[in-house]
Amino acid sequence: MLDKSVPHYDVIMKRSAGIPLPDTILPEGYTFAWYIPGKEEQWAEIEASVGEFENTEQGLNYFRDEYLPFGDELKRRLLFIQNEDSKEVGTITSWWNLTGERRDPSIHWFAVKKEYQGIGLGKALISKCLHQLLLLEGDIDIFLHTQTWSYKAIGLYLKTGFEILKDDSFAHYKNDYDKALPILQTKLY
Repeated sequence: MLDKSVPHYDVIMKRSAGIPLPDTILPEGYTFAWYIPGKEEQWAEIEASVGEFENTEQGLNYFRDEYLPFGDELKRRLLFIQNEDSKEVGTITSWWNLTGERRDPSIHWFAVKKEYQGIGLGKALISKCLHQLLLLEGDIDIFLHTQTWSYKAIGLYLKTGFEILKDDSFAHYKNDYDKALPILQTKLY
């Protein structure tokens, strides 16, 4: 869940190549499921539920514009967690961004519905995503863009080997390290 009570600043994180990957087991009753066509609304619903979009329709429009053109890639990169009723309750995407001509593996759109947070689903999603990026892209640096509103997710990323970058960035993302750090220090440490 985004905490929009704190100021919004962009945060860039990197997980260096060669770091051992975390293995996390899903809690009993939950399963991983890869994207199949028709699951766009479930993705948009999860993302809207945590405040990434104002509503499901806005998320669905984003998905159609940004991800549907890559339908075959989605099937091996967009991951869900389903509950015991086979309903999607969390998601993460093992994607990439271009930095000039360099292709950077990147985590996109990590979210777990509020009522399912705090039971290990987020850790499991990040672990599975990192394993998939290693498989698809090789053992190279992995990046992500996030924001101070997502300080709980930043805490999970730090535990899985990511570090907050002070000066660098990737793709087109802005890095507000100097403004973000004081907020993160009060929320994470």
